[in-house]
Amino acid sequence: MLLLPAAVVAQIAVEVTPLRVEIRMGPGGTFTQTVKLTNLAREAVRIHARVDDYYLTRDGTPQFKLADGMTRFSSASWVRVNPADQVVQPGADGTVRFTVTAPAGTEHGGYRAAIMFEFSPPGTDAAARARDVVFRSRVATIIYVTVGAPRAAIDLVDLQFRQAAGQAPWVVATLKNTGRVHARTKGQLVVYDRNGSVVRRITVPDVPVLPESEREVAVALAEEGQPMLPPGQYRLEVRIDVGLPEVLVGETTITIRSPSEVSAGSE
Repeated sequence: MLLLPAAVVAQIAVEVTPLRVEIRMGPGGTFTQTVKLTNLAREAVRIHARVDDYYLTRDGTPQFKLADGMTRFSSASWVRVNPADQVVQPGADGTVRFTVTAPAGTEHGGYRAAIMFEFSPPGTDAAARARDVVFRSRVATIIYVTVGAPRAAIDLVDLQFRQAAGQAPWVVATLKNTGRVHARTKGQLVVYDRNGSVVRRITVPDVPVLPESEREVAVALAEEGQPMLPPGQYRLEVRIDVGLPEVLVGETTITIRSPSEVSAGSE
């Protein structure tokens, strides 16, 4: 399963826009939008659309499964897509229109679903698509639906330093959301040396924290193009904004060891 703006398998290459849709509505509300599907390949492609359940593991890995009505905070049963199948010619655009309708009486909260786009050569039927995994790929458009005006309730519950051989050291901030709505992260990690001087500022990734879940947010201490920090002791301060009145703040002291020490098994 590929979760990329463009899915490429064999001669199939399709760009999907947008990959994420954020919706706000009241109980009983309806929202309609289209997803653009651009065939970048030299051959025609068949596109099948369906609605799946979607959630994240603790480390943020996306997980998808067939909607079964049992997944908490799922809005899969609210979503209708049209068309479910189409063939898009080389260099052409296709569209899939989706409509989301929140049932009357829906409890205020954050809900989610995924529109899964499956790509295969034209002329293959459903049985062939299920059988022939070599020529299939998938891309998802994630739909977040906020019903009413729920409030997130998120705490920073842990901050850990990790260092592995051959990799830039990183910090993992664990966020616990006890509220009924998702939130997204933004913020900054500041690195101080032993003298209290700022030696690096690193952007915290923009990631979702789903309702009633814990989420690990990993921040590398060297962004792309930056050198690794020299071995030594540092103080880290992380400030994460999740849309609450107060920013979440945590700090820790770390020791970065030389690559030879890490390779020898030191943590």
